[in-house]
Amino acid sequence: MSSDPTANLFHQSQSTEEHRAAAQDAVNFAVLTVSDTRTPEDDASGRLIREHLGFRGHNLIAAEIVPDDAGRIRATLEAWVGDESIDAIIVNGGTGIAGRDVTYPTISALIEKQMPGFGELFRMLSWQEVGAASMLSRATAGVTGNTVIFSLPGSANAVRLALEKLIGPELGHVVLEIKKHPPRSS
Repeated sequence: MSSDPTANLFHQSQSTEEHRAAAQDAVNFAVLTVSDTRTPEDDASGRLIREHLGFRGHNLIAAEIVPDDAGRIRATLEAWVGDESIDAIIVNGGTGIAGRDVTYPTISALIEKQMPGFGELFRMLSWQEVGAASMLSRATAGVTGNTVIFSLPGSANAVRLALEKLIGPELGHVVLEIKKHPPRSS
């Protein structure tokens, strides 16, 4: 046993790198924009998600824009979670605290395994850019079945931050962990 206290930290770091090395190079993803006003022509956040993940080598399977309506959001997410070709769903819009913002409670009701670290890290990173207003975001993530769902604000700056700092670097690793031991059927 080594007397160097950093030896264990180095070993853990190698393990993390080994996990990342085993991660899927290409993840199949879907993008859901939640907005009462966005159209395919002006959906900057949805386009940013598609382009960013595409540049990283991931495959777009589906993309839609739905209004701030819990039933429509839920129906789209349930269909995509049921589609075995989709590994990840990135949702943007409707995560605030306004009356029309129903994305968070809708997604929270679907998530079987919360990933609280995502929202915590997102708000911490957002704080560095927008200050105390970051507390208004209900960005969240979790797993349903074999699909990870990330829910982001609709702002292009918030989407860029989440993609560059959190989702982009770890998406393949997250999907690897989900698929390593699929949920047991009841």
